[in-house]
Amino acid sequence: MEQHSPSIREEAVALMRRGVSNQVVAERLNVPRGTVGWWRSEDRKKRGELYEQPTDCPMCTGRTFDREAYSYLLGLYLGDGHIVSKPRQRHLSIYCGDAWPGLIEAAEAAILAVMPLHGAGRRQKQGCVEVKSYTVHWTCMFPQHGPGKKHERLIALEEWQQDIVDEHPWPFIRGLIHSDGCRNINWTTRLVGGERKRYEYPRYMFTNVSSDILRLYTDTLDKLGIEWKDCTRHGNRYNISVARRASVALMDAHVGPKY
Repeated sequence: MEQHSPSIREEAVALMRRGVSNQVVAERLNVPRGTVGWWRSEDRKKRGELYEQPTDCPMCTGRTFDREAYSYLLGLYLGDGHIVSKPRQRHLSIYCGDAWPGLIEAAEAAILAVMPLHGAGRRQKQGCVEVKSYTVHWTCMFPQHGPGKKHERLIALEEWQQDIVDEHPWPFIRGLIHSDGCRNINWTTRLVGGERKRYEYPRYMFTNVSSDILRLYTDTLDKLGIEWKDCTRHGNRYNISVARRASVALMDAHVGPKY
């Protein structure tokens, strides 16, 4: 690490105590921003000052937020999202497949619409992109967070979350499909005039091992008038299929295939 003279450090601390940002101090004194941040942290400790990161968390500040974007983000979180909440590692992660760049953009946009102050970033992983936002306050927005896997604990919406889903059911459905669902083409055969012919039809599938998340999905489908049926695996509810023509048409109008 490059060593800096005590006078440079003292000047930096004096500037920061006057409210100058780390970035401006770093540029003015030609010192790495990380070094300036460390100096600020050490100065706070020396003075016994407790630092609280600024936040625009709607639950903590009472700020209004984009409820439609939140409904979509809730669907993404329940499907392919998780929150890391440790002393030195606090963030929301949404995983999006590389094959669907539009979903990556949509996930990032939803995060920024709900809590823009903390920003959003992307991390390339094998076969997918992790869309991340760093702040402990995501646990306020998603109280379903807890230790262990989602299907191993109770997943139930708070009253305020249910109100948002009731107001904006289609974004919630879209988020669930974009995370753990798909639109595909199924096929079967029929006898037509004594001859067996292949018949293809579109359907939406949603797959999740949490019975609670499956129920949130089907309860919302019921409210929207969407017909669905269970597809079990080893006797357990696992897939939800929407294949009726009228229901698929509604899903196409409000959800559509991944992009």
